[in-house]
Amino acid sequence: MYKLKIIPIVLLMGVPVLGMAQKKGAATPPVAAKDTVPKVDSAKNTPPGAPKRYEDVITKKAITKTGMFRVHQIDETYFFEIPDSLLNRDILVVNRISKAPAGLRPYTAVFAGDEINENVIRFELGPFNRIFMKRMVFRDKSDDSTENGLYRAVINSSLQPIVATFPVKAFGGDKGAGKTYVLDVTSFLQTENEIVHFGPDARTGLKLGGVQTDKSYVSGLNAFPINVEVKMVRTYMPAGPGSTLPTTYEVNSSMVLLPKVPMKPRYYDPRVGFFARGVIDFDAEPQRVANRYFITRWRLEPKPEDREKYLHGELVEPQNPIIYYIDPATPKKWVPYLIAGVNDWQKAFEQAGFKNAIKALPAPENDSTWSIDDARHNVIVYKPSSIANASGPHVHDPRSGEIIETHINWYHNIMSLVHDWYMVQAGAIDARARKMEFDDELMGQLIRFVSSHEVGHTLGLMHNFGASSTVPVEKLRDKKWVEANGHTPSIMDYARFNYVAQPEDSITEKGIFPRIGAYDKWAIQFGYQWLPQFSNAEAETPYLNKQVIDSLNNNKHLFYGYEINASDPRSQSEDLGDDAIKASTYGIKNLQRILPKLSAWTRKPNEGYEGLQAADDALFRQYNTYMMHVLKSIGGRYTTPKSVEQSGPVFELVPYAKQKAAMKFLDTYLFHVPDWLANDTTFKLTGYNAELYFGTAQSNALGRLLGSGILNGLVKNEVDYKNEKVYTISEFLNDLKKSIWGELYTNKPIDINRRNLQRMYVDLSFNAFRAVNEIVGRNNGNGTQFYVNPDPTRNDVSGVMRAHLNDLRSDIKKAIPLQQGLAKAHLEDIVARIDRVFKDGVAMPK
Repeated sequence: MYKLKIIPIVLLMGVPVLGMAQKKGAATPPVAAKDTVPKVDSAKNTPPGAPKRYEDVITKKAITKTGMFRVHQIDETYFFEIPDSLLNRDILVVNRISKAPAGLRPYTAVFAGDEINENVIRFELGPFNRIFMKRMVFRDKSDDSTENGLYRAVINSSLQPIVATFPVKAFGGDKGAGKTYVLDVTSFLQTENEIVHFGPDARTGLKLGGVQTDKSYVSGLNAFPINVEVKMVRTYMPAGPGSTLPTTYEVNSSMVLLPKVPMKPRYYDPRVGFFARGVIDFDAEPQRVANRYFITRWRLEPKPEDREKYLHGELVEPQNPIIYYIDPATPKKWVPYLIAGVNDWQKAFEQAGFKNAIKALPAPENDSTWSIDDARHNVIVYKPSSIANASGPHVHDPRSGEIIETHINWYHNIMSLVHDWYMVQAGAIDARARKMEFDDELMGQLIRFVSSHEVGHTLGLMHNFGASSTVPVEKLRDKKWVEANGHTPSIMDYARFNYVAQPEDSITEKGIFPRIGAYDKWAIQFGYQWLPQFSNAEAETPYLNKQVIDSLNNNKHLFYGYEINASDPRSQSEDLGDDAIKASTYGIKNLQRILPKLSAWTRKPNEGYEGLQAADDALFRQYNTYMMHVLKSIGGRYTTPKSVEQSGPVFELVPYAKQKAAMKFLDTYLFHVPDWLANDTTFKLTGYNAELYFGTAQSNALGRLLGSGILNGLVKNEVDYKNEKVYTISEFLNDLKKSIWGELYTNKPIDINRRNLQRMYVDLSFNAFRAVNEIVGRNNGNGTQFYVNPDPTRNDVSGVMRAHLNDLRSDIKKAIPLQQGLAKAHLEDIVARIDRVFKDGVAMPK
């Protein structure tokens, strides 16, 4: 795989990534030698601790269920019967809350279906009639070959920890079916451990103390063909300050057999947004260690009889389609829309060569064999929550990235979130958005789009925050174009609704709603096309690289923007179009239309003004979002990952003219309160006026503009791009000073809003003297931390800001005699603040 300077993020998804080696021609390491298995005396009176006869252990009282392995219950004693064929096989253990305790919400967001821990285990045969359970970790990789002697070294350096040991209580096994080992797992299930209970992070987050064993028990065992399900009721004392009452959970542990031969991995490509796992590959490079990342995806392959058809370009059905079930607790009227959100992905899989590859079904009713906790079932889980959100996690095989199953979290209050988004983003162009309760069809379509987005995550796709930047802003007002193509090429973008469209454009829902677009189809093709002609991920990389290059050359709408990119203004949440200034200007025009009408739109008989307050809040958050979209151009760099076969730079400066225009926009719309906001009178009904929201927007913007990240970036740009027209830090600070402190040079009175803004300015400027790092991401793929605001005292920022504040202090002192009253006192106070910082070298206390 080619090397790029952009390191992909590694999502661990709850499974440790710490060690792996493969031996060619062998799916699993060899089992223990046969002479470690002692002969069993068939007499009834066996020595203490020795295995007994099968019928003396698994008596006629046993309740037995057969599946991946047999499970037995005799009164309050529980047994696993592990066959020879499962020794040394990898088993994924996924722990979820099956029933959540009462009384925690709204303070703790804990719901049935939430995952709390994940591990991979193996059962291995040990000496003296014991079975060991090992916790498997996968990081270091090497294949056995004569050219490379590292395989044995990796094995010797990757001893897997033994987390439990079980004496064999009895040997069993039908004739010709191989030996089985009967293990008493009662103590293991009832004792707190990381394998079948809460992981350490979950225990800490939920403040769980010691287990109350007299109030805890195993509530059920079940066995299915590839998985065993264990339910346990656990009661915990609280840990730390707070409630002294115990909490009781029902926890479901799914033990899922992973494939004997892992799926062929596919390497991550930073030009296509997939979640990825990482290994340290000791074989890939002859003279160094290589980090390898492979994407997470479902295993889709044609049926054996259709493989030739697939290779000849015919659409075929996969051998194992991806099926989602809708939680039976879901309100019936929303089920069709959730199903539609899943089924919308069928057209994307057709580009990968598969038809009917994905579908959703209502959960079976009155079927005792179906369970929402059964790890064979992918479920959209409906949660009675005030959380306004949804999420699409997935569980995958850490050896290959193969997705095994998913439980999508669908919180009931997601409807309030999409309602408020739609009202403030589309209320100016869609009359249906102008009321507190949408009709079922509109809300259903909103649910459908969110469903599609979350399903995309469960297919392995990350957010593509760059997709919408490929669309010219004016196309978003072109009725014919936008209704045919959509306002963003990706449902995985955070580009909710077409807020650019104006009322006179007469654009319908087709041009307002997001949909699965060109990028989504292309990404699914990259991840899911079947390539049997290549034996491994390394072999298929040149083919995929050429395919990506050709696709990007032919269609600019396939651009992928990494969601955690602090400097690229193309990769932003909630933005639209290729010009943030133009798009935000259109968005503000629509907010101006909406604000005076919110009182009427949110009016509900016999109720107060809570709806108006929520709508006001949503509108001002939208306004703040527009400001931040524009701000990101200042000091920004475009990042376009490329392989060596592609021409052009990976990193480019945002053009000088665009940065200057962004500063002018902020001066017009943010640093001076617009009349349409200043004259808002809804505060008389809600108690919240525009000044509070506006102050927050200004503080957010100034905090970023005066952060050492942007300032240091501007300094570096002067050095790195000395032969280009660069927006220098000196010019930037001068522009910012003229915008924030204009009254110093015009002798105009300084009103209260401007005084508040100026105080923010100096207080935030003092951060240039703080020796701290502001961390925004703890892992960028190679274990390093990523800082948005590096220590300003270790670069030129501190010195530059000291000189800037000194100049500002001089300008203020000249202006003091020309101001009166509060404005004069304000300026004198600012001088005193600057003097104190210069004297003490520290910021004013907050």
